[in-house]
Amino acid sequence: MKMTVIEPWLIAPAASVVSLLIGAFLFNYVSSKDAGTDRMKEIAGWIKDGSRSFLKTEYTYLGIFVVIMAIILSLVLGITIGVTYIFGTLLSGLAGIIGMEIAVKANVRTANGAKEGGLSEAFPIAFRGGAVMGLMVVGLALGGISIIYWLTGDPEIVLGMSIGASTLTLFMKAGGGIFTKTADIAADLVGKIELNIPEDDPRNPAVIADNVGDNVGDCAGSGADLFDSYVAAIMAAMILGGASQIKYLETVPLVYAGLGIIASIIGIAMVRVKKGGDPGQALNLGTYLTTIIFAVFTLVATFLFNYDLKIWYSNITGLAAGLVIGMTSDYYTSINRAPAMKTAESAQTGAAIIILTGFSYGLISCFPALLGIGIGSAIAYSIYGVYGVGIAAVGMLSVAGIIIAGDAYGPIGDNAKGIAEMAKLGDDIVDITDEIDAAGNTTKAITKGFAIGAAGLTALALLASYQQIVNDLLQKTIVFDLMDPIVMMGIFIGMSVPIIFSAMIILGVSKNAYRMIEEIRRQFREIPGLMEGTGQPDYDTCINIATKGALKELLPLIVFSILTTLIVGFVGGIRALAGFLSGSIFSGFFLAILMANSGGLWDNAKKYIESGHFGGKGSDAHKAAVIGDTVGDPFKDTAGPSLNTLVTVISQIASLFAPLFIAYALIAA
Repeated sequence: MKMTVIEPWLIAPAASVVSLLIGAFLFNYVSSKDAGTDRMKEIAGWIKDGSRSFLKTEYTYLGIFVVIMAIILSLVLGITIGVTYIFGTLLSGLAGIIGMEIAVKANVRTANGAKEGGLSEAFPIAFRGGAVMGLMVVGLALGGISIIYWLTGDPEIVLGMSIGASTLTLFMKAGGGIFTKTADIAADLVGKIELNIPEDDPRNPAVIADNVGDNVGDCAGSGADLFDSYVAAIMAAMILGGASQIKYLETVPLVYAGLGIIASIIGIAMVRVKKGGDPGQALNLGTYLTTIIFAVFTLVATFLFNYDLKIWYSNITGLAAGLVIGMTSDYYTSINRAPAMKTAESAQTGAAIIILTGFSYGLISCFPALLGIGIGSAIAYSIYGVYGVGIAAVGMLSVAGIIIAGDAYGPIGDNAKGIAEMAKLGDDIVDITDEIDAAGNTTKAITKGFAIGAAGLTALALLASYQQIVNDLLQKTIVFDLMDPIVMMGIFIGMSVPIIFSAMIILGVSKNAYRMIEEIRRQFREIPGLMEGTGQPDYDTCINIATKGALKELLPLIVFSILTTLIVGFVGGIRALAGFLSGSIFSGFFLAILMANSGGLWDNAKKYIESGHFGGKGSDAHKAAVIGDTVGDPFKDTAGPSLNTLVTVISQIASLFAPLFIAYALIAA
């Protein structure tokens, strides 16, 4: 009797099921915790209702867009692509909903945990709430890829799912980012600067919208962001592997991603904070341990399944590059490091100097990150060609489970602090939640750096997969020459796209924040007793301003990114489009690092002053730092992270529409 040999790639669906089950277990763990006093529940209810309202409105608009896109893709590229496109949006949307739901449960329970048992009780609730998001994202993403590959056996079909995830991510990240930073900037500028009231004072009409924004932008949006990069990296490496004569190269990304989930689960279980411990150190230790465990697991699998050892070397190169970028972000944004302290010190001379100082450090921080990606991709290429670059991207993103957990932990801690202040739990409890929040700010900066680095490597892999798809269609090898004027034209156009996109999205935040600032001022003028604490602010109006403005500013961004790519492809052809993709990758990666790090630096410089340095809260230095922080808000939480998705979307559209560009472009290949 012949024994059936189990395919190694089945590790992927098995790991995704385990991830979803443990995510569900942690969801129940967080939900079972006490939500605290009636006042705490009331505040948490406002945040939950506002978050659900925004997501419902956004998904309504998104649903219309998805149907139109699915019809176009089905007519132009076939029904399979249309169906997988819808499948990708559904999975990414589900991950966002789950992330938001756990965030609005974990925030109030974290605050109550701080009240009942201090840091050691509050921290596990916040982190495990974030872990639900992490495990659900990677579980749904890898499960979805496994289903499509099992049904079709064709990694290029996964491209439909990938662009579906990317489209939703652009809505979630850009739309949620505009919402959250509209409220954050408006609440800070009127509350802290004009009225000199605390950050999360319930008298401020924008304070609930600010807390809602943390959930829809930083939780649901960030989860969708990494879902997108995760799927794109695996898909690109599978396409490059499928073009090889070695069959197993196609499934190695699935095997490594599955092992990455198992490593993340172990890492999440090892994150602990004892009484008097440092939450930031615990989170970083969990990330480093996960990468070591993942490296060991993949090495064992490489020998066990007789893979070429060069594949593992490429995988480790990606991991190392990710750590370099993460540590760079840690150094340049951490509240305990020299850049943040010096930036805080510069606030004593006014807002202009703190903005110049933070921006300069942000520029400097780009160098080690760019160096890490440049050297990492060069080493990976020298080890195993373009496939090595693809596997390096997979290696960096395979530990996304714990990366997303740390990222989602941040806004949960931020909300917990807000609830503690609004519910008047006392300074000791606010200090505990502030410690959790401060660790979350640094962790978010590290995970953003990690995500941007992963997006950079993924974009390079997508560029390589685009070239491979073009070669397959033309049945010959095409090399895109930098000195070709058509390629050069595409490079310059591509470089401008992330710049214009960033300008549009920051202007969107500015215009929307202006509307909300005027509304906050109106309420303080017209509502009797609001400043004295006897009047009731109208929170819903601020939430509606943020929602309507975010969706209004969002649609031009989506249309711009898609139409620009299609116009370049149909006019300039595949050569111009190759240059276009290259230019957008390089300028997009640089801008994303700059904005993420400078924004995180301004935020923690403000917190350093708030901890009692250079005059503390309410001082002139503090007011200058608040202005620096509000400049950094759309940098780090809206424009910067959205650039990851922008580059991924245009790369995927280029690959999907390559047959049409070859057939109908004005400039032939």
